[in-house]
Amino acid sequence: SSYLFTFPVRGSEGLYMVNGPPSFTESTAFQRDSGKNCKAIAFSKDGSLFAWCNGEKVNIVNVTSAELLRSFDLPKAVCLEFSPKNNVLSTWQAYTTAKDGTAGVPNLQLHDVKTGKCLKSFIQKKMQNWCPCWADDESICARNVNNEVHFFENNNFNTIANKLHLQKVNDFVLSPGAQPTKVAVYVPGSKGAPSFVRLYQYPNFGGPQSALANKSFFKADKVTMLWNKKATAVLVIASTEVDKTGASYYGEQTLHYIATNGESAVVQLPKNGPIYDVVWNPNSVEFCAVYGFMPAKATVFNLKCDPVFDFGTGPRNAAYYSPHGHILVLAGFGNLRGQMEVWDVKNYKLISKPVASDSTYFAWCPDGEHIVTATCAPRLRVSNGYKIWHYTGSLLHSYEVPSNEEMWQVSWQPFLDGVFPAKAVKYQAVPSELPSAEPKPAQAYRPPALRNKPVTSSKLHEDEPPQNMKPQSGSSDKPLSKTALKNQRKHEAKKAAKQEAKADANQESTQSLASQNAPRSTVPAVTSGDPEVNKKIKNLKKKLKAIEQLKEQAAAGKQLEKNQLEKIQKEAALLQELEDLELGL
Repeated sequence: SSYLFTFPVRGSEGLYMVNGPPSFTESTAFQRDSGKNCKAIAFSKDGSLFAWCNGEKVNIVNVTSAELLRSFDLPKAVCLEFSPKNNVLSTWQAYTTAKDGTAGVPNLQLHDVKTGKCLKSFIQKKMQNWCPCWADDESICARNVNNEVHFFENNNFNTIANKLHLQKVNDFVLSPGAQPTKVAVYVPGSKGAPSFVRLYQYPNFGGPQSALANKSFFKADKVTMLWNKKATAVLVIASTEVDKTGASYYGEQTLHYIATNGESAVVQLPKNGPIYDVVWNPNSVEFCAVYGFMPAKATVFNLKCDPVFDFGTGPRNAAYYSPHGHILVLAGFGNLRGQMEVWDVKNYKLISKPVASDSTYFAWCPDGEHIVTATCAPRLRVSNGYKIWHYTGSLLHSYEVPSNEEMWQVSWQPFLDGVFPAKAVKYQAVPSELPSAEPKPAQAYRPPALRNKPVTSSKLHEDEPPQNMKPQSGSSDKPLSKTALKNQRKHEAKKAAKQEAKADANQESTQSLASQNAPRSTVPAVTSGDPEVNKKIKNLKKKLKAIEQLKEQAAAGKQLEKNQLEKIQKEAALLQELEDLELGL
């Protein structure tokens, strides 16, 4: 086939498949399901199978040929998932009890994909974490039942092979990759006892001594546990529902690192405020955190939890590594304006800064080259649609649904690791038929009294540049302290002013010193016969020189004092006076 991928689009226009790139067209092989009732879709991990439910049936098709392989009568199914090696399709529907209060029927079903028969059904009341978790080779499958984890082996669901029983297991995550499988479990604190996360190697669950690692913390109402790809460490974001200090309505978050060799640490984040996102590099030896009150900081850390690279601050709340880990996108979605920064991870150089306003979804394509951003309902109900980008910033394809329709979901067809080799990072934007989507930058509001005056920088927050774009001071790469930064800025401004003075001295012989706002008068520098006048001229030039330097400093980002700003405003009058004197009026 001449296209690379297939990606499904689900919404009020039904469910259909789009093929692309290079061109993007609706698949003719896959019959559009025009019903407005498609509740869920799922790909198998290798991207060869696709399932969806449409309010009547759950269907499975072969993605390449679009041939229907299986159909199940499950009109109420709202969640679907394939097991990692395509042996089992799990489906879930809302749990209902009978009118007379007797227990309802099992609502979580595991179907054998090859034969179509139901292997097992369970009662699973909550939708959250509804799906059983498999090890990548399907040797074990686990689910949380009444605060303990039940393990099944080789898809035999009639026998519980193992149980992990702690006081109250609230959540667990199996490690990715090959055997032996490891399990991270979270037990919330109660009655003054701390919460803890423990790592075990399956099936060694005999008491706390058998754990690979253990980390306890007091501040946690909920945790997110993230395994790295090589299954050597877990990052834990612990959150409290409320921030006791009242500083943030996000509650308080802390980031912890736990390794399977027993090491653990708190990751020190150098700016206060929420932790918006934490992601592992697929190489498993670095991770990126986006954190701190806006404008948020982003930093890459190594396995010692030391900062490797600091991206400074910006309007961002999410981070996405490409599948090969060679590119990192920092983005501001949700209540931010959709600015993206695409970084070359190896050299920490900025590749592009596309803007995808109103995005509610972002995903890397498995090829590590393409990206989809989308605006979906119910998060946003207006201007729903999706855009396909190349990471160099080119917009390749854009679709917006008609104004009375909604789009609920798009997703890339997955592929197994290794199908797409990593390619060298490009900086030159790839060609595109579409104009780049640069939204007009919103102009800052200026009160009428200031509208014709020169703009002075009065930002609430000074943005901090990425560490390799900071003015160089010595060879240390350590992030600078506040005072060091201040002094450095002063020094830079002085240097700039000096150079400017040099350049000006060369021009002065032919031109009177003038500002950027006033047209340069091309009158040669006159010296009148009157020493009084000469003195005045000299004084005026000195004052103008000082103003020039202040403007330089302002341009270099220095906050000016009130009296300095007033000086700058006198510039036009001084120039006029100088001109009058020089013309001998």
